[in-house]
Amino acid sequence: MPTRTRKIRVMIADDHAILRAGLKMLVNAQADMEVVSEVPDGETAVQMARETKPDVTLLDLTMPRVGGMKVLEKMTRDCREVRVLVLTMHDDPAYLRSALAAGAAGYLLKRAVDAELLAAIRAVYRGGIFVDPRLASVLVQEVLAKRSIKAGVAKPTNVLSDRELQVLKLVARGYTSAEIAGQIFIGVKTIETYRSRFADKLGLRTRSDVVRFAVQMGLLTPETLEKEPGISTR
Repeated sequence: MPTRTRKIRVMIADDHAILRAGLKMLVNAQADMEVVSEVPDGETAVQMARETKPDVTLLDLTMPRVGGMKVLEKMTRDCREVRVLVLTMHDDPAYLRSALAAGAAGYLLKRAVDAELLAAIRAVYRGGIFVDPRLASVLVQEVLAKRSIKAGVAKPTNVLSDRELQVLKLVARGYTSAEIAGQIFIGVKTIETYRSRFADKLGLRTRSDVVRFAVQMGLLTPETLEKEPGISTR
């Protein structure tokens, strides 16, 4: 008589009932998986993980009562046998980095197809790390940028003038053109010219691009941003 293969035990933590129902149906349809629990909020997620002992938790980052990031930190600390796969709509690489730093074993966008979700569950269950293909390239670019700097390759910032670099740093910190003009005592139109120049030279089209570049180049840290609570992010 053949030996019965142990199924991957899955918990679903998401506040959308329809999504939970769809995920449950998909997971339970797999021969090697089963949903052992589901929760609608972050407050009960860790408790339910302790009680049902899932192998993999599908965790949304945006939930009522207790946010998913706090749940992730607590679950990876208190339920170390559980592998957490973040399933979220947030496609900002900052969320990805924060989730991985907090202990997530995987990060997948909700717009992923069924096959990607099932592959992610199996990958993290086996002890691997799964990153949504749409975001994986961001991590690769950051690694390559750091490698280039360590190897002594000329920094991209070398193509900027001192004034362009100064304006870039202030833009990354969240200052508007008018606020920058007031700080360094030149006209707003001139600030806009500097912004246009460094954007063209470095291919930075949005403030998110500027922030990401500044962090990668060591010009800015996340802590710096947190210390500027009153500054506009336009």
